[in-house]
Amino acid sequence: MILLTGATGTVGRLVARRLPAAEPVRLLARDPARAAALVGAHAEVVGGDFEDPASLRRALTGVRSALLVTVNPLTHAHDENFLTAARASGVGHIVKLTTLSVTEPDATDLVTQWQRENERLLRASGLSWTLLRPRAFMSNTLGWAGSIRAEGVVRSSDGTVPTAAIDPRDIADVAVRVLTDPESHTGRAYALTGPAAVTPMEQTEILGELLHRPLEFVELTDDQVLTGLLARYPEPVARALAESAARGRHGSKGQVEPSVTELLGRPARGYREWSAEHLAEFGGPAAR
Repeated sequence: MILLTGATGTVGRLVARRLPAAEPVRLLARDPARAAALVGAHAEVVGGDFEDPASLRRALTGVRSALLVTVNPLTHAHDENFLTAARASGVGHIVKLTTLSVTEPDATDLVTQWQRENERLLRASGLSWTLLRPRAFMSNTLGWAGSIRAEGVVRSSDGTVPTAAIDPRDIADVAVRVLTDPESHTGRAYALTGPAAVTPMEQTEILGELLHRPLEFVELTDDQVLTGLLARYPEPVARALAESAARGRHGSKGQVEPSVTELLGRPARGYREWSAEHLAEFGGPAAR
């Protein structure tokens, strides 16, 4: 039995759909009905909460491998509770989704420090583990979809700063590989990136070409970026994300890593390929 947390998030949803049909799958969700509707997979869906240790122990009973995705950088209790329950339930292996910034000494923002501590908790847990450390998701650019459809405009910061963003489908494919063959990946940490570093302005050009319409790129100031983040996140998280974005101006997020190709035996998907699959969300035709 494989258990997935974060089943309503991008990666968890993709993993659920990619696991072999013969593999028993259990989804842990605060809202089981929503998770079942979003995933639509051959999966058992169970209710549970990271703040409810008893629900975690029930969900983890009989599980041999689990994908751990936590999203609240203001607490480590979620990871602590899950790992305690996993030990008590005899789980064999934990695959943890973190971030590539944990490997960068100059990354000291709140979110990165939170993920570093989560990794430390896992390594100290006594459980078998694998770490997946992706760079930024290509799907983050879906945040541009509304302004592209309505105005033909992309508003973003750091237009000329390259990032080796990754297609979430590649993260999911790697996760499936590790979850179904944990013995081959025990104690490994994988840096996951796309095949090339691409700037926001280049992404805008790619989208414009695929949409067959010119798109305008508007550079946001630091204050505008922070204001937008504060509208979506608690202040400590918003400031951490702004700090991380500013750090990327020094080129730290442009390094391409070979892990996706090595693990999957094929090249990582590029931004043009990702965009073509999601063009309808930007106002273009649906992918065939």
